[in-house]
Amino acid sequence: MTVGEMLAATVPMARTLNLEFLETTAERAVLRLPDQPDFHNHVGGPHAGAMFTLAESASGAIVIAAFGDQMNRAVPLAVKAEIGYKKLAMGPVTATATLGRPIADVVKELDEGLRPEFPVDISIQREDGAVTGEMTILWTLRPNA
Repeated sequence: MTVGEMLAATVPMARTLNLEFLETTAERAVLRLPDQPDFHNHVGGPHAGAMFTLAESASGAIVIAAFGDQMNRAVPLAVKAEIGYKKLAMGPVTATATLGRPIADVVKELDEGLRPEFPVDISIQREDGAVTGEMTILWTLRPNA
């Protein structure tokens, strides 16, 4: 099962928006939100909530890719998120997520019995390359009891 299939199977909201998983590695996740009138806002572009879900899903994909081998002992949870909308988004948009901490450092904290936290940074872009939004999500790996 691919990371995209796993995320779509466990997070129904990702399926709802018809998100496309273009790249999912431990270094980078790239997801695309197709241009869909049902998810437009009042100016004809993707709704802010749809872009938030796109970016959050990209962050979830990189978390699964980076820490999938830890899922038997910890559950990934988003702790908090901050998003900034920079420019008008029109048409399809793409979210690119990157980890803000080395994987080995996070796993080391988990090995030490801690509940590690790590940021994931996401850039949202139009097809012309313009950055329309930026998001940071703080994630944790909650050890299983």
